[in-house]
Amino acid sequence: MAAVWWKSTLYPSEQFVEACGAIVFDTSTNLKRVLLQHYGPEDEWLLPKGRRNCNESRKDAAIREVREETGYAIQLRPLTMATRAPSDFESADVKDVARTYDSLTEPFMLDVRDLGKGKGVKLVWWFIADLDGIAGEGEVQFKPEFVECDKAVEKLTFEKDREVLTRALELMDLAANSSEDGVGVHNGRAREPLASRLTTTTLGTAA
Repeated sequence: MAAVWWKSTLYPSEQFVEACGAIVFDTSTNLKRVLLQHYGPEDEWLLPKGRRNCNESRKDAAIREVREETGYAIQLRPLTMATRAPSDFESADVKDVARTYDSLTEPFMLDVRDLGKGKGVKLVWWFIADLDGIAGEGEVQFKPEFVECDKAVEKLTFEKDREVLTRALELMDLAANSSEDGVGVHNGRAREPLASRLTTTTLGTAA
């Protein structure tokens, strides 16, 4: 029997759950704000997210969960980001390294949570989105609030949420700087000038 050189853990369907959430920005004014929600029963400040339903895409789950929890409608924001997922333009055997693409609405962060005591894992996929109006009342246990970006990171209760938001802010700043630099959109093709500014990671090794 052949051995593999990477660490691998198998989880049957009853031992993992997926959740999806979004960092929602209100860019309608010069003062950019981000959506947080206060969970009253535990006095916690959180980012909106929730479990993905059967047969539901991750993108649809993120949009639905934000709407259900906060009452706000959102649209996923196309961004420039690095990913190891190949585009439609690459060959099937393209090398497994991070490449930077324009106009992606892919998850920008994955949080893998070990639930402990034989309970398996929870996979949380994070997207970036724009506010797209009011869609309803939201869930009563949550009080949504748009907070100035420079204050939102410190307001969050959990460190992992702070790290997720910090990364989202970095991507938003990168997009703004690229626009100012006049870097063109390549419709899904890898962008070499921007990619050279980012860390390129191969499978199992860091460049």
